[in-house]
Amino acid sequence: MNIFNSVTQFNFEQTRTISPENMTGEKGKSCMKASALGPSRKGQGCISIAAGERVTIAEITGPAEIRHMWFTLTDRTHRGSFVLRDVVIRIYWDDETVPSVESPIGDFFCNGFGARCDINSMPIVVNPTGGFNSYFRMPFNKKARIEIHNEHEADLQHFFFTINYALMPKPFENPLYFHAQWRRQRVTNYAQDYVILDNVQGYGYYVGTYLALTALERYWWGEGEFKFYLDDDGEYPTQHSTGSEDYFGGAWAFHNRDSQGRPKAKCFQTMFMGYPYQTNRDATRDFFQTGDSNPVHGFGDDGLPMHGLYRWHLPDPIAFHKNIKLAFQQIGNDDIRLYERCDDIASVAYWYQSPSVNNNPVFPNKQQRTPR
Repeated sequence: MNIFNSVTQFNFEQTRTISPENMTGEKGKSCMKASALGPSRKGQGCISIAAGERVTIAEITGPAEIRHMWFTLTDRTHRGSFVLRDVVIRIYWDDETVPSVESPIGDFFCNGFGARCDINSMPIVVNPTGGFNSYFRMPFNKKARIEIHNEHEADLQHFFFTINYALMPKPFENPLYFHAQWRRQRVTNYAQDYVILDNVQGYGYYVGTYLALTALERYWWGEGEFKFYLDDDGEYPTQHSTGSEDYFGGAWAFHNRDSQGRPKAKCFQTMFMGYPYQTNRDATRDFFQTGDSNPVHGFGDDGLPMHGLYRWHLPDPIAFHKNIKLAFQQIGNDDIRLYERCDDIASVAYWYQSPSVNNNPVFPNKQQRTPR
């Protein structure tokens, strides 16, 4: 994999940008809108999305390739602190009626729990403050449509976005289309693996996992293995990890001891593996205002332990020829024994596959997505 391959030989594509300044990406039509400073002076950087509204922010005719997406939005309003879980991004390729990408916008960018978190990886980057960037290449031959659904209870007054893409001189031959799917199980079942992805038919590559785990039991949560069932595997998978922290590139429960010798899991970020987020503090009421002159109920900052991790398989993609399923064991360790456990898990699976019918599970509603 070499990111310089795309700039050391000219491919005769035409690059374009869609944003509130140019909603069609038309050549020579950006930066035309006026502001108080005059004509063509930063006229419109954002749009507003009413509560409950679905908005198509980009519709592109192919053959083309989305190369970069940037978004930013508030993470809270007077109606709640989980905007990043309440707002959903969906992407449809060609003539699809079922989306290939369907996820809360925060989780897609490795910002689970409705909380902001800087991310410094290769395909997903989140910069201060809440600048969401995706560098996943997304080729398509007919068309692409990106939809934002605001299921938050208040209007989004300022939703900023930029979609950078390339119009290609000829159709792609046998392209693999980008997919991302969010799932959540509020309480996993003892001795039953949490399913991250299944019902995928066709061929392609699995390229990434984001895991947002809220611990509901004591002690170390991450002894379970990630299990990849490939091409009609039966009871046992073909590929696996030896443990949870092992899958994310770490070891020994990510332990780091302080000056008193007390162990604590250490966060880290690299290009392809990271553990960027852990906290047991509830920050949802920091600087929170509802307009109530006597707010007495939403107080305190005690939270359950929350852990956010990512793993990108771009250097080592998981190949499948017919189908794929990914599951995660829920196993803990208290230094005396291994034990089965239940936790609250949300995840995003990222993969590329041949064009086919999407068999998405029913997408959870706003209440079912709300973090603990």
